[in-house]
Amino acid sequence: MSEPAIEPLIVVGVDGSRHSMEAVRWAVEQARLMGGRVYAVMAWEWNRNPFAIGMAEAQFAEQEALTAEEAARRKLADTVTAAVGASPGVPVFRRVEQGSPARVLVEASKEAELTVVGTRGYGGFKGALLGSVSQQVVQYSAGTVVLVRASEDEGDGDGDGDGGNGG
Repeated sequence: MSEPAIEPLIVVGVDGSRHSMEAVRWAVEQARLMGGRVYAVMAWEWNRNPFAIGMAEAQFAEQEALTAEEAARRKLADTVTAAVGASPGVPVFRRVEQGSPARVLVEASKEAELTVVGTRGYGGFKGALLGSVSQQVVQYSAGTVVLVRASEDEGDGDGDGDGGNGG
């Protein structure tokens, strides 16, 4: 008896920027064409104060970290829904992981047929050809990477550059 075929996996980096929304749209359409599934991945980082002393400070830091992770979960859900709606026609799973965006996406690329990122995310320099996260993903990814640019005719309400894992 043969084993059931596993749907191809496409990993897409999401940071809430316009570029990452375009990357989500592209990834979902490609998954539709391939008969695949999408993992929309958002990374979050939390730097605890290394000089905090005492139990109260440690508990406060832990609560703030949980709040940061929950905020990332909400932002990911909102971004995916804004990009492709509530029923995109292919399985779209959301993954939130703590760590630097480039490291999280490179790790996720080891499971994927394809990794998709926007050319730029938040922060950095307007007009940059490629953001630092996108550049690292292209350089270190375990497989094929697709870079998706946001269309030029859309308004730019996100602050171009880099810093998120959309690019």
